[in-house]
Amino acid sequence: MSAEPTPAAPRIPPPAPPDSPLRPYMPLAVVFLALVALMVVMEQAESILSPIVLGMVTGIVLSPLSELWERWGFPPAAGALASLVLTLVAAALLILLVQPVAARLVAQAPKVLADMQDTVDSVSTRLRSLRTASEVVAEALGGEPTPSPAPANEGLPSVTDAILLAPAVVAQATVFAGVLFFFLMSRHELYAGIGQLLPGTETVQIVARLRRAERHVARYFLTVSLVNIGLGLGTAAALRLMGLPDAELWGVVAMLFNFIVYLGPVIVVLCLTVAGVAAFDGALSLAPAAAFLALNFIEGQFITPTFVGRQMQLNPLVVFVALVVGMWLWGAVGGIVALPIAVWARVMRDDRELSLARLPDNAIAAVIHEEAGSKSGPTSGPTSGPPA
Repeated sequence: MSAEPTPAAPRIPPPAPPDSPLRPYMPLAVVFLALVALMVVMEQAESILSPIVLGMVTGIVLSPLSELWERWGFPPAAGALASLVLTLVAAALLILLVQPVAARLVAQAPKVLADMQDTVDSVSTRLRSLRTASEVVAEALGGEPTPSPAPANEGLPSVTDAILLAPAVVAQATVFAGVLFFFLMSRHELYAGIGQLLPGTETVQIVARLRRAERHVARYFLTVSLVNIGLGLGTAAALRLMGLPDAELWGVVAMLFNFIVYLGPVIVVLCLTVAGVAAFDGALSLAPAAAFLALNFIEGQFITPTFVGRQMQLNPLVVFVALVVGMWLWGAVGGIVALPIAVWARVMRDDRELSLARLPDNAIAAVIHEEAGSKSGPTSGPTSGPPA
């Protein structure tokens, strides 16, 4: 007879580890690490990501123009091409307008430096009697003052530097143009595809929310553009009354740089200070910068809050942080796209049920096409006939 098998001893589960006091903060730490990794990737891939994001933001801003082409019966490719051509022509005209101002500032740099050197010399002459006792003792003992090293003459970028930089600029401009064209041509399909990827919400509602964010960003940019045009006209008129050369071009510069919140007006004030020192003498040299500061104060405190509206205003801390992070990552491009992205994200957080009456036919057709493709794609296939 075989021995009966002994029953196995019951397995006792190991005791559960005690809860760590840091356990509730682990999700927050994971989110923080993910944000740090995302920012590192965005900084390292600046040359490719910045023109892509700029092209998509520009496409969102130009969405009312795309809808106009659709109402006029333009095919999507023709409407996208027309918007792209208008954008490139406007950018070229702005560059041609700003170039004389930059050239004049470079030409006036020697006079400005000479005026500043005279001021520094006069101040140093007045302070010469206040030399320290160590310098007096060193001269009494026959020591010679140590000559200060001559400043390095870096100068302006040479033609060789411009030639070496040209391929990168052309490549980024090409990426921007391609992203802008294809985004404008297929944005309805893109929105429908995003709606399919987000679970738990109807695709049509996602598309309606994206369209609402698109309208808010376009309305925000249009309103800010009109305000900045008014600021440019006021600046040009004030500088013309003062007799500053190229007052109209300075108005264009003020209009363009005012799109970069906080930092843009500072740059304009510094440039106008240089232009004022080059054109005038005495206290009048600060008048152009003071006039722009006064106009910018009126615009920022009264005009923009009135015309932009409370529904589009963002927390000042959010605006400042978005601008700092954007310019730290991508420079001027980051400063331009920071606020439209912040407005877009703020509108997308609003989860109210939206009416679908304002969706155009192309958007509805794209949603229907995406839903039909997702339902029939995995299951459809050729049916085999009966065996012979």
